[in-house]
Amino acid sequence: MYTGSKHDSHHGRAGLLQDGKDRHEWREVRGEHEEEGKRGGRKSVLKKGEPLSAQSRLLLAVSGFFAAGNALSGTFVNVYLWKAKQDFTLIGWFTLIHHLTMALTFWISGKWVKEHNKMNCLRAGVAVSALFYLIVLWFGESAAEYFVLLGVTQGLAAGFFWLAFNVVYFEVTDPDSRDRFNGWVGLIGSGVGMIAPWLSGMLIVRMGAVSGYRFIFTLSLVVFVVGVIVSFFLKKRKTTGTYEWMLTWRCLRQKDTAWRTVSAALVAQGCREGVFGFMIALLVYVHTGNEMKLGNFALISSAVSLVFFMLAGRLLKPRFRRMAMLIGVVMLVLIILPFFWKVSFTTLLIFGIGAAIFYPLYSIPMTTIVFDLIGKEEESAKLREEYIVMRELALNAGRLLGTAVFIAVISFASSPAVMNWLLLGIGSSPLAAYYFMRKAHAA
Repeated sequence: MYTGSKHDSHHGRAGLLQDGKDRHEWREVRGEHEEEGKRGGRKSVLKKGEPLSAQSRLLLAVSGFFAAGNALSGTFVNVYLWKAKQDFTLIGWFTLIHHLTMALTFWISGKWVKEHNKMNCLRAGVAVSALFYLIVLWFGESAAEYFVLLGVTQGLAAGFFWLAFNVVYFEVTDPDSRDRFNGWVGLIGSGVGMIAPWLSGMLIVRMGAVSGYRFIFTLSLVVFVVGVIVSFFLKKRKTTGTYEWMLTWRCLRQKDTAWRTVSAALVAQGCREGVFGFMIALLVYVHTGNEMKLGNFALISSAVSLVFFMLAGRLLKPRFRRMAMLIGVVMLVLIILPFFWKVSFTTLLIFGIGAAIFYPLYSIPMTTIVFDLIGKEEESAKLREEYIVMRELALNAGRLLGTAVFIAVISFASSPAVMNWLLLGIGSSPLAAYYFMRKAHAA
């Protein structure tokens, strides 16, 4: 159930934007918007209510196929591994390897995206996702024994896709359309996250475990292949400059840059994602023992998420971002508390609905603010690939930290009380993300 970040990336320079009035994008990126606008018969800088560009819509379509392929089977991969070993630690190691590989892929493939063909990197991400499910199909019920290979393959797929996606996303949007684009990404992700897992759960129950899992993994493979085909309609984008391998290190060493504080916020954001991305769905299955129940959980929580991502994407304005984030992070912590009463399908569903309502208030501003920071200055926009890599490294550092803490604790004790306190501790990390992002915003 990896979201990745959905949408995840890196950025650069000076202080965060106080509001939308001072924003200005790098001239070359702005030129691409203008060129696309002329072809579409309209101005490139979107005004309120104006539709997204054709390239933006195509990018949304590709991300939709990627989300659909993962939603069909991604929710059940950890369940599949759990049924083979029934070991939380193994699932933790699989996730840790995934995030470590993804971080290294971001850093290394930054050169590919910066100096060569970013669209091929995007396609490679979708293609390797298809390969992941081909490997799962090949190993079948013994797949859990190859969790290292599976974690590496899935990490490569996510790294290739999200690096290229975030660079292209930056190039096809501007500050006036970014919140709306992020809202659409969340809306599409929630839509496929609503239908696909429910459909998969129903198929597994009706067809039987062996045939059902094989069918949904095959279906995911086909969806990813279609996603690769659609990606060829995205135009090849310009490449300029030379990749700076050590920009992240140089940035973090500077005391007068907002990126140190922003990176701390991203680490805190990733900490929660690393564990909750796989643990909640797995807990639903562990406490119900039924894939259909997990599908129903995804259907209900994603339906709520769809509505609130749509509302947040339309209504969130720059001046409301800080307040929206504060409400979001506080509620994301409070919805964990029912677990201390009892962990059941009901309390997990309360958590899922609560997260669906309040996560958009937190995640959309976190993503938009950082991308706006990249585009604020000409120099940082020219280094957009490096800053996107830096963002992803920070997020994955947080995911690795959260997952490592999870493995360490579960290796010694896995009682319900320990699990609840562990989830509360890791789930409170958005408070730190808000603190650091607010501090950077005030700089």
